[in-house]
Amino acid sequence: MRWQGQTVDDADAAALPGLENRTGIVRTVTTPEFAGMTFHEVLSKTALNKVPAASRMPFAWTINPYRGCSHACVYCFARGTHEYLDLDGGGDFDSQIVVKVNVAETLQKELRRGSWRHESVALGTNTDPYQRAEGRYKLMPDIIRALAESGTPMSILTKGTLIRRDIPLLVDAAKLVPIEIQMSIAMYDDELQHSIEPGTPSTQARLDTVRALADSGFRVGVFLMPILPHLTDSVAAIDHALRRISESGADHVIYGALHLRAGVKPWFLQWLEREHPQLSSSYRALYPGASANAPKEYRKWLANRVRPLIRAYGLETRHSAGDSPTRHMPGRPPEREETAAPAMLF
Repeated sequence: MRWQGQTVDDADAAALPGLENRTGIVRTVTTPEFAGMTFHEVLSKTALNKVPAASRMPFAWTINPYRGCSHACVYCFARGTHEYLDLDGGGDFDSQIVVKVNVAETLQKELRRGSWRHESVALGTNTDPYQRAEGRYKLMPDIIRALAESGTPMSILTKGTLIRRDIPLLVDAAKLVPIEIQMSIAMYDDELQHSIEPGTPSTQARLDTVRALADSGFRVGVFLMPILPHLTDSVAAIDHALRRISESGADHVIYGALHLRAGVKPWFLQWLEREHPQLSSSYRALYPGASANAPKEYRKWLANRVRPLIRAYGLETRHSAGDSPTRHMPGRPPEREETAAPAMLF
């Protein structure tokens, strides 16, 4: 791989954030409890990644403790980022995991800089910080502590139930800074979930995690995305999903249609041809050529279907002046409005 076997001072400006120094390889690890997976432990020069203004993201900074993800979601938009490491976006993305073992120490140094403005930092925007590797490396507790103790707000998006390990820490951190927590749960059919998200915790386990977080005082949002044309976009499927989400104690739902970037489209279409060949021609018509978004007409049709159901279950996003969307504020019900997700987040 292009970030191996370099000199100590060799840097690659085109590398993924945190891998610019290609000699930061500490070791490559395989272990029986993670059969079929390889961990590439690296030393990162940076922890905080600046988000380009042109990306239209609702946050300015991210932290990615890992590259690649054992959740192995076929539709994952981040698959293409593995190609920057001379790895493919298919099996390599699922099994060749880059671990920034010093990310917390690097973060602490960056947060102490006089230039740091304590802007909100997002975790889980590329690959999941609570994927299985986190059970081995335990990077998140020190990241959470560093952000909270520096007075830096944070948001966490995950499919990993391992976040339950850190609930006491998150409760303490939320006394110091605003914390937003979102759980990604797209599939509510067990067979489909096992097929398209083979490395993720079950849907019910994630809903139980939403309940545990809500019971601890967090306003947990659920990312109902991607919604898959002809597979999960029926009224019955959406209603079933929203009912279970509501019963879990979630505060709000953010939804979005399937988004197929160039780096993920070939892998997704291979899966579709294998598992649902009758839908291949329909998907190729919906996502022709280099098109990543579903047609505007489909997205409008989906919004007209989803939004009334979100409203019926009381799962619109919440906002009120001076109120963090993270924790419940007794006696002060916030104003509600429905929101669809930005395309870049799914």
